[in-house]
Amino acid sequence: MNIHKSHSKNDLIDLINLIQLKVVFSHQDNKKDIQEKILKVLKTNIQIKHNYYNIQNKEGLKIFLANKNPKKTLTIKEKNDVMTIAKHIISYSKNNFDLDSSAKYSYHQEIQDDMDYIKQFGDIPSVRRCCRLLQGDPQFACRPFKPLISPQVQKTLDDKKIIKKKYHIPLKVRYSTPEDPVVVYFD
Repeated sequence: MNIHKSHSKNDLIDLINLIQLKVVFSHQDNKKDIQEKILKVLKTNIQIKHNYYNIQNKEGLKIFLANKNPKKTLTIKEKNDVMTIAKHIISYSKNNFDLDSSAKYSYHQEIQDDMDYIKQFGDIPSVRRCCRLLQGDPQFACRPFKPLISPQVQKTLDDKKIIKKKYHIPLKVRYSTPEDPVVVYFD
């Protein structure tokens, strides 16, 4: 069995940690070393922890590793094209949704077509941003664009949101009469 070349070293390390494979590795190991260690472990009996890749057993893991990495769906040229479209839409949004000040767009249908194309690449932060900004356009109020986000990226975003909420310090300001000072509470 061969591991598909689209799986990077970091992707393999994340997979090992996520499903808790008993692979001992060092961050000094290169991708080939980690691949060999994974293949060695796959020859033994393994238990796979529940994960967002939906890998349930050893055979599923072998199939996942033999196939192309689902996170690497875009070539560099395709990603640059998606980023360029996202930048044009962000520029349109920042200019108060004015088609006259847009460098690329003449009609709202062009924007809708581009959004329908790029929303499938929701793992790219600029795509998520242009989807969020375009929600403020009254022209597209009845048609919100929701980016498609992979489970891995969604989990990362959820974790970041939880961290932000945990360290949010609520501020309470109580106004009194003009003679009394303003009291500020941090709970």
